[in-house]
Amino acid sequence: MSGLRLVTLGVGLAAAGAGAVLGFGAERLSVGRAAGRPLLPGRRASVPERAVPLGSLSGRTAVVRASDGTELHAEVDDLPGPEAAQATQDGRPTVVFCHGYALNLDYWHAQRLALRGRYRLVFWDHRGHGRSERGPEGSATIDQLGHDLEKVLDATCPTGPLVLVGHSMGGMSIMALAARRPEMVRERVVATALTSTSPGGMGDNDFGLAALAPAFRRLAPGTLHLLSRNAAVTERGRMLGGDLEQVLVRHWGYASDVPDDVVDFTARMIAATRIEVIDDFFPTFAQHDKAEALTALADGEVLVLVGDGDLLTPPVHSEEILRRVPTAEYVVVPHGGHLVAIEHPDAVTEALEGMLARAERLVAHDLESSAVVPQQESSR
Repeated sequence: MSGLRLVTLGVGLAAAGAGAVLGFGAERLSVGRAAGRPLLPGRRASVPERAVPLGSLSGRTAVVRASDGTELHAEVDDLPGPEAAQATQDGRPTVVFCHGYALNLDYWHAQRLALRGRYRLVFWDHRGHGRSERGPEGSATIDQLGHDLEKVLDATCPTGPLVLVGHSMGGMSIMALAARRPEMVRERVVATALTSTSPGGMGDNDFGLAALAPAFRRLAPGTLHLLSRNAAVTERGRMLGGDLEQVLVRHWGYASDVPDDVVDFTARMIAATRIEVIDDFFPTFAQHDKAEALTALADGEVLVLVGDGDLLTPPVHSEEILRRVPTAEYVVVPHGGHLVAIEHPDAVTEALEGMLARAERLVAHDLESSAVVPQQESSR
């Protein structure tokens, strides 16, 4: 395979959250056709008229300094004055969104558009992603992302109830926070949405590559590191990827036809993620194991959501979360791939809204209970 095709294949998987893959793209294409899964763009959904272009939303900027000094970019969508006062009185939670690997906070465009003005919202870019700094060598780990999330919470919502929403690596960062600060999570987090993510076992994933997966796991780290060492050439190749990149992004990112502007939107987020950052984070997925930390989330509402066609964190990973948190709501989105919040935004938003409604009822019950106790004590 040519260097250009290798680069674009790597970018295609990075887009969907798996990092770089190796020199067997042609074989994978033939395997996919034999299995009956379309790999070429084929029929494309028409591009809808969008009143708000994808990725165009923004909020109040907050610069958060991580524990190692890395500057993290966060955005806050505050409620208007009277609504903010009412939300505080009602104990309405702040909703914090954590995006996935090789993406940025714009991933949540549809959910942000639907929920802004109703809840106080916080979005942030993981280190090395979007507008956040890369961080020192060795800091690109899931555990460090748990530290980073804690700092984001301290800076943007130091008090009050919280709802945490994570996609893929973002869900893992929530688990890392739960492992690091279980008492704080039990005290403040009233609901958690874990979408297209995994509590561990990523080292055994086949990424939809079937018999080629062992070769991928053996050779991908070295190949990706080689690409990152020649970053200037690699980045130029990424920009020239063209149709092959579109094929790969569609295949590993989505399980249904999506409009061209959605694929372009995805590609823009990936193009903004340097190949060195993709290389930095790739090893941490095989090391990730936070299944035990899930118990810290179980006191609140938990939503587990995955697309039935997710090749990167397939439903078996979500089912492991359910085994640890059997009270969680489980939503499997039909014809959904890894980037399900972009692919099927209405289904994901509806599930989040249901979880938020239950979280508000939980907070209201706690407020009522805390008000009853002092009254009983004062009557003694």
